[in-house]
Amino acid sequence: MATISLDKLVYAKVTKDDETGYTAGPVKPFAPAMSSNVNRNSSSTSLYADNGVAAVATSSGETELELGTSEIPLPVQADVLGHELRNGVLIRKKTDKAPYIAVGFRSENDDNSDKLVWLYKGKFQVPGQEFATKGESVEFQTRTITGKFAARKFDGVSDIEADTNNEEIPAGVAENWFNEVVDIADLVATP
Repeated sequence: MATISLDKLVYAKVTKDDETGYTAGPVKPFAPAMSSNVNRNSSSTSLYADNGVAAVATSSGETELELGTSEIPLPVQADVLGHELRNGVLIRKKTDKAPYIAVGFRSENDDNSDKLVWLYKGKFQVPGQEFATKGESVEFQTRTITGKFAARKFDGVSDIEADTNNEEIPAGVAENWFNEVVDIADLVATP
């Protein structure tokens, strides 16, 4: 299905990801969403034998997420980039370290259902910023932030996606998608 909108851009800090489990903190609003580009990097290699392809091997790499927003509020920048916010002033240091976060969003499908997405573990890079003088016509300057996401250590899951028109989604999952980072254990259908 084609998608025709984007909203409900949210995030949560990853608080644990090891062999024993994965958890994330409370879900918070990220920024007003304008665009989202999810690029799942992968590669494939062919093995040739007897004058033809004998086998093909594939490998999944990192996922790149580029978000276009009208603005990124200073408290959100501080939270997702590891900066300090002191009395309403954002302080960036070269020693700042971005935490791992999960990102979720919604896009409307052309059949009026919704596509729901969570990327489970990534870090954002400090975004650039453009400024321009106001001339005869006004031009908006917007923000773009880019992050790299990886699979979780806990179970190798990198992200999940669902269409709300799918009747196999367990009850409550779609309705609570943005209340907390979706636990894939909740995706087991109950008889």
